[in-house]
Order: sequence, then C-alpha cells, then structure tokens
Amino acid sequence: MQVKRFFAADMRQAMKLVRDELGADASIIANRRVAGGVELTAALDYQVPAAPARQANPALEAELRKTQSRIATAHAELTTRVEADSGQNGQLFAPAAAVAAKPLAPRPTLPRSAAASAGAEHSALDAMRFELHGLRELIEVQLGSIAWGQLQTRKPQQANLWRRLQRMGLSADLSRALLERVAKVTEPRQAWRMLLAHLAHAIRTPQVEPLEEGGVIALVGPAGMGKTTTLAKLAARYVLKYGAQNIALVSMDSYRIGAQEQIKTLGRILNVSVTQVDPGQSLTQALAPLVRKRVVLVDTAGLPGSAPELRMQLEALASRGVKAKNYLVLAATSQSQVLKAAYHSYKRCGLSGCILTKLDEATSLGEVLGLAISQHLPVAYLADGPKIPDDLQVPRSHQLVSRAVSLQAPEEPSEDAMADMFADLYQHPSQRVG
Repeated sequence: MQVKRFFAADMRQAMKLVRDELGADASIIANRRVAGGVELTAALDYQVPAAPARQANPALEAELRKTQSRIATAHAELTTRVEADSGQNGQLFAPAAAVAAKPLAPRPTLPRSAAASAGAEHSALDAMRFELHGLRELIEVQLGSIAWGQLQTRKPQQANLWRRLQRMGLSADLSRALLERVAKVTEPRQAWRMLLAHLAHAIRTPQVEPLEEGGVIALVGPAGMGKTTTLAKLAARYVLKYGAQNIALVSMDSYRIGAQEQIKTLGRILNVSVTQVDPGQSLTQALAPLVRKRVVLVDTAGLPGSAPELRMQLEALASRGVKAKNYLVLAATSQSQVLKAAYHSYKRCGLSGCILTKLDEATSLGEVLGLAISQHLPVAYLADGPKIPDDLQVPRSHQLVSRAVSLQAPEEPSEDAMADMFADLYQHPSQRVG
C-alpha cells in the first residue's frame, strides 16, 4: 500500500493533487488543517472491509459510513456545548426582581486555569468545525466525480451536451436548466438545436431601442468596461440619424484623470452640449436645463463597490426626480466573478438592462450571457470594435447564441473540470442533476 501526504490551500486543490499523483483509485484516509491550508493523507491500494455485492462503490460507501458517524458525534458534542453555554448565559439575563431579592455576593474571579480551559475549548470547537467543513467538501468532490461518471455511462448523449455547454462557458445551473428542457429528446442533433433555441429564448432584448425611446440614459459599471467609448458610440449614432439639437451629454466622472476633457472633446466633435456634475452637486438640478432635450446620455465614474462615492452616485441615479434608465456596461472579456461583482455593486440604482462590450476581443460569451439571463437583464446593445459609431449593434438573441457557439473552446473540458462542476451542483441537493 502506497501512502502519501498532500498540502494545498483548500480541500478542492488538495483533491486535485491526489488525483494527479495517485489517480482516481486513491483513498483519502485522513485530513486536517495546517498552517496555510489543509493536509490530506491518501493511500493507493487501500484495503477496506468487504461490502455486499449490490453496492456500486464499496470504498466510497465505507468512507461515507465512517464520515457520517463522525459528523453525528461532532454534531452531538456541539449541541451539548451550545446548550451548556446558553444555560450559563441565561443566568446573566435573570429577571430583575429575582436579582434584587438575592443578597449581593462578591463576584467570583475566574481562575487562570479556567480561562485557559475556555480558550482551549474554543480552539477545539474551531478545529472541529473546520474538520466538518473539510469532510463536507470531500464528500461533495467524491459525489460529483461519481455522478459525472454515472451520467457518462447511463446517458452518454446528456454527458456530451454537458461538455458542449461547458465549452461555451455557460454556468452549471444554467446548463442544468437547459438540459432539463431537452431530456426526453433522443436524437442528438435535434436535442442540440432545441437546446440552443431555449437558450436564445432566455436572452431578453428590448422591444424598442433605448435611443428611440429617449429620456435620460445612464451608463454604469466598473472602470475598464468601456462606458465612455460606448457613450460616444450612442451619441454619434443619434446625431447621425436625428441631428445634434435634441441630445445632450452629462458627465458624473470627476474622479478619473482626463475624463472631463475626453467628454468635452466628444461634445465639440459632435456639436453637442456637455454638462459636468461635480461631487456633491445635485444631479436633478444639473439635468433641469436639459429638460427639453429628447435624449440625455449620462457617463458615470467606475468606482470600487466599497467606495462611499459610488453609493452617492447610485442614489442620485435612482432618484425619482431623475427618472434615469440605467444600463450596466459589461465587457465580454471579464471573468464570471468580475461580472457578478459588478452586477451586485451597481444593481442598487435599478437596472433597465445591460450593454455588452468588447465582443471582438472575447474568447467566450457564455459567462456574460449567463449573467444577463440569470439576473433577467435585457441586452440593449452590443459593442464589438473601436469604430464610432459603426461598432455598435442592436442585438438579436439568436445571433448572440450563434456567436457564442462560434467562440466555444476548441478543446473538451477535462474530466476533473466536469467532476468539480458536478460537485458544485451537489451543494443544492434539492435540484436534480442530469
């Protein structure tokens, strides 16, 4: 039997090291927290007690039984200690009358040994919680690997569709929802066509182009997403079609170096008025002289989500007196976590939709389309190049899906990647997989 220890920052990375080094047949026989991460002890050719023949995976069943027992024991200890602590704390909140009835006694001093014991107990509880968390992650990883293996064996067509959706960059939750729609379709090509049709149907686009609707249109989002360039494209698009008399530009970006000069230059080129809103100035007052303009485009500052200035900016845009239609500008080149963080930071102002930029630089559209679908954000415009205003398009959902398919990764996702994805799905046991 070959036994080896592995160190990593978290359980998932440690499991990957085990698989890479010892293969999928390795058994995890111990795990513990160490400085900087976790330590796993794994063994190859680990002998476990024989199990009945009807069990699909004896090694896993044995590990799960041991883990279940440890979790039950740890949970019982935690419950007992919490109840004891709550009983002691309850004495602190006794009725006032009862306290008054008792004679005052000198307050006992906690011995140093008792304080040290309490600290040690707290450390032990922390270690126990960490171990339980590690065991849970370990079980999720193992179950994800097994679920993916069973899907490939029992439903190879579904497994192939899972791979194709992962190549497009779609999230596991969205992939599962789409696959449930075509679960009963047996012909592979028909299933794929229907799946893409459902994906296109899930992408919302506005019935009327925002510029045609008019009003105050504000572009919001983090720095680097392409807000100012997109605003220039929108302004030029409108001026070329209707002239410069009924459009105005407003800038709330007084933080970025050169931002004011950039939008002023745009205003001079298009012969459009530009209004600068300084920090602390009322946006409602700044917009009052522009009430007769058919379209007012507002450029905003790309600020960190924790910045107090961002909160003030979003509150101004959400004001009833402004009546702004706020569009979140998202670069298709951004990672999924960046897109999600942008949405959660800027949703406070009330979003009418999103504008997707940098499509010409993107290697995948699944991430940005997934966010738009999951958060029910209509896709108002597409920006797919630097030319003003040529590289600005009104989207069509089926065209977006076709483009996402054309950008799918050329290589199949690895077995580890698919197993990890199924492990994530196991965090929601109420939802079906496959």
